[in-house]
Amino acid sequence: MGAEVPPRDAVGASMDAAALAMGVNRDALLSALVTDLPFGVALLDGQLACQYVNETFVRLTGTDDPRTIAAVADAAHDVLQDGIARVGDYGAARLRVQRLDLEPDSAASTEGAASAEAEGAEATARAGVLVLANVDDEEAVRTRARLSLLTSAGARIGTTLDIDTTCTELARFTVPTLADLAAVDILPPGAPDHRLGAPLGSARLLRAAVAGTPELHPQLATLAHPGETVRHRDGSAVARSLAAAKPVAVTLGTEEDLAVALSDEHSRSVFRAAGIAAMLALPLSARGHLLGALVLARAGEREFSDAEIAMIEDLADRAALSIDNARRYMRSQGIALELQRALLAEPANPHPNLEIACRYLPSGTSSVVGGDWYETVRLPFGRTLLVIGDVMGHGVEAAVDMSTYRSMLRYVAGADLPPHRILRQLDSLISENEAARPATCLLALLEPSRNRVTFSSAGHLPPALVTPGRPTELLALPSGPPLGTGVGGYEHLVRELLPGQVLLLYTDGLVERRHEDIDVSLERLAALPLPAAGELDDLLDAVLHSSDPAQAEDDIALLAARVVQR
Repeated sequence: MGAEVPPRDAVGASMDAAALAMGVNRDALLSALVTDLPFGVALLDGQLACQYVNETFVRLTGTDDPRTIAAVADAAHDVLQDGIARVGDYGAARLRVQRLDLEPDSAASTEGAASAEAEGAEATARAGVLVLANVDDEEAVRTRARLSLLTSAGARIGTTLDIDTTCTELARFTVPTLADLAAVDILPPGAPDHRLGAPLGSARLLRAAVAGTPELHPQLATLAHPGETVRHRDGSAVARSLAAAKPVAVTLGTEEDLAVALSDEHSRSVFRAAGIAAMLALPLSARGHLLGALVLARAGEREFSDAEIAMIEDLADRAALSIDNARRYMRSQGIALELQRALLAEPANPHPNLEIACRYLPSGTSSVVGGDWYETVRLPFGRTLLVIGDVMGHGVEAAVDMSTYRSMLRYVAGADLPPHRILRQLDSLISENEAARPATCLLALLEPSRNRVTFSSAGHLPPALVTPGRPTELLALPSGPPLGTGVGGYEHLVRELLPGQVLLLYTDGLVERRHEDIDVSLERLAALPLPAAGELDDLLDAVLHSSDPAQAEDDIALLAARVVQR
């Protein structure tokens, strides 16, 4: 435990003893101490009037009245009220504004106060504000600069989970603050994991991003572009950096220096034409695995100092984590997408009296894959059951649940039950598994021989009916809860379905948009002039073109059916 702070009486007695021992007046000793302090001191009273400023404060801030510094004036009022110290910068000075509570004068303390209100007023009058000004040493300045750089990098690098975007953000962040030219090279997708510190050998890296000052743009056009592969030979600056797992700084003063640092004559000619005189290569690694390399270069005579190299190394480590997070995310989503594509096979062949077309598009924004699915089940007597559903959530888990529900549906539909009873059975089966995700589902039992269709919905969006020469109609259906709730209560609705009419089932990614009411989204779908004649694929193209799937925030699944003219 630290030493306890002595009471104020003891401090005063100690000061008196020091003044006596040194043969000076106590006030003179205090004045000399405050005047000659290596940091600035200013004192404001309870009304924020300036009462004292030492010479160091004037020298560091350029003013003899701290109230002329806007940050101090604002902070002083707040500090006096809440007692919480404020810290900030003013030019090269570091300022601290804090409340100063003073002991009452002994004579005044014996008089007493007429009331509690008077006591409070006296206490406020006895409080003041102390303003301290100091200039940090070089190490403190470097630490603050490094923290400021990393804070800014955290806000500007890794804003998405896209690898190319993250690498571009890293390259642009370093130019022109840290370098005149920056390049980010990474291991190509699908490359095996490479242990940090192992030689790169014959492996090629993929150029992910390049950035440079405007003066170097003509030279950038001839460097390897993003998407092209680059090879860093053994002995080059990048190869040595990756093998040693540490930064390698090179001064490019001679042709020999260029030949050693750079792998190919083309890069050397670019650096020569751009007047590059210093180069820094750093490994990009995270969680013990190599991700790539960051290359920085400076024109003129500016070399990379040890302090700058340490700061850039911290930046590279932080950026590498963002790149690795994006890489892991893309790998996970790639697995999920491949799984869903394998599971989401084309619907079974319908009866000859029915045309079918389907389409699946992964989300164009945040999520690559979800739990959207569709299915057709052939039933006796020329009937066909159309199914579309959406498992809540995204990723591998949603795709696996989708496959499970699809298999359950095929099994239950084989019993030739009415649509609402199929949903009831599915709801009961899914709700038995507490870990199962809820899912919306819409069933449409088509009976072409009777010109009718029977619907039943588990919380799904209404189907659309496209009739030649008429506006698109959204069919209002009784809707039960999503599957997996165990609540049940599903109903059915029978509608006429004539030859030539197209029934369109879809998932919410087609219509839902952020900050837009779902009713408005559905009205937009109903207003589309969709072609009922012609190929069903043309109709699906028209739907997707009008809905702008690139703006969709969820996957889109479409299933269209049309009764064939007899």
